Amino acid sequence: MYLLGLGLILLVLKYLAWGVVAQWSWWLVLSPFAAAVAWWTWADNTGYTKRKAMERDNKRRDDRRARTKAALDANFAKRKR
Repeated sequence: MYLLGLGLILLVLKYLAWGVVAQWSWWLVLSPFAAAVAWWTWADNTGYTKRKAMERDNKRRDDRRARTKAALDANFAKRKR
């Protein structure tokens, strides 16, 4: 996402002819988009994206289980009194 943001900023600066970016070649201005495509291709082909999604799902599941267990323990402690 950072590469896309950088690419959009550079694209707008080049279009508006703002500062030093106005003198850069279009290849340099558009290179963050190519880098983003390369990153996404690598991430999808190596399984990085899927692995990160699974880690996020596992953390969410573990957090939910911990909250449920804490709530059950609190209810159990109240009943024993």
